[in-house]
Amino acid sequence: MAGNSKRPGATRKAGSKKGPTAGTGGKGRKALEGRGPTPKAEDRPYHVAHKRKAAAERAEQAAGKGAGKGGAGKGAGAGRGRAGGAATRPAAGAPRTGRARPAGRAATTGPEIVAGRNAVVEALRAGVPCDGVWVGHRVEADDRIREIRRIAGEKNLPLLEVTSAELDRMTGGMVHQGVVIAVPQFRYSELGDLVARAERAGEPALIIALDGVTDPRNLGAVLRSAGAFGAHGVVVPERRAAGVTASAWKVSAGAAARVPVARVTNLVRALGELRDAGCFVVGLDAGGTTSVSNLHLATGPVVLVVGSEGKGLGRLVRSTCDIVAGIPIRAETESLNAGVAAGIGMYEVARLRAEG
Repeated sequence: MAGNSKRPGATRKAGSKKGPTAGTGGKGRKALEGRGPTPKAEDRPYHVAHKRKAAAERAEQAAGKGAGKGGAGKGAGAGRGRAGGAATRPAAGAPRTGRARPAGRAATTGPEIVAGRNAVVEALRAGVPCDGVWVGHRVEADDRIREIRRIAGEKNLPLLEVTSAELDRMTGGMVHQGVVIAVPQFRYSELGDLVARAERAGEPALIIALDGVTDPRNLGAVLRSAGAFGAHGVVVPERRAAGVTASAWKVSAGAAARVPVARVTNLVRALGELRDAGCFVVGLDAGGTTSVSNLHLATGPVVLVVGSEGKGLGRLVRSTCDIVAGIPIRAETESLNAGVAAGIGMYEVARLRAEG
């Protein structure tokens, strides 16, 4: 045979021929079916969303166990008016808020988690309600840890020693520095309760409404001024507004336990209901038509509406107000934040009522 006939594959076996190969006959059909729809991120064990969800569930379970073991401590704080009610707790699987990795709050399901030595010791000093304290069993005890243990003992708070891995799961990976506390839900009031509170006291209602105030520290400052000037409550919207968190508790210096807060779905509708209850609605804005010091109608039931520092009052909220009053300041380019503006407005109302 001519050529290199001994090379493998050079000659064709008898009966073989070129052409299409035979089909599988259905043998590979199962492999072609695929694995179905992609599962949600929180259902994939290797995904960060699943780990975050698992950490939130463990934190909620741990908080429940700690509250059960420390009934005396929790009962002592029940009179502060903060457990239950509309949720300030982040929803399950919600992303963490705030800066990326500071010692601070972690968003979890159930009680709000406050992590980090400075954040925890400041919260306990300020009297922020607490369901339990978790400390790493091998954490290096410095002055802050010793103070946290001392305050927990004085207030009869549940104090649990756990592993660092458990603290990691509770905080969802935030820097906890070996210590965590759980702050329970705040009990929000109904809108009608604020007017009823003024009626029971035999006083004209003084209610503060916040429009678009997203910083909980501003809310805390408003609560502190409200407690100082005898306001009967604060109204905040549910969306795009700060709620009563651990930060608000700290800034309020305990006033959050004495001043009721109503959380409403629609602020414009809530202002209409307060007007129907006999209140004048006064907006505080730099472009007000009158000075806040000349609000002689403030001797009657009044609602002071305070907007955000950057945007002020919203268009619909402003149009809902019976009058818009301004706070005279020297520099036109300067502005007052919500906490300061609300404090000045409440002072002027208190002054006018004392004179009247």
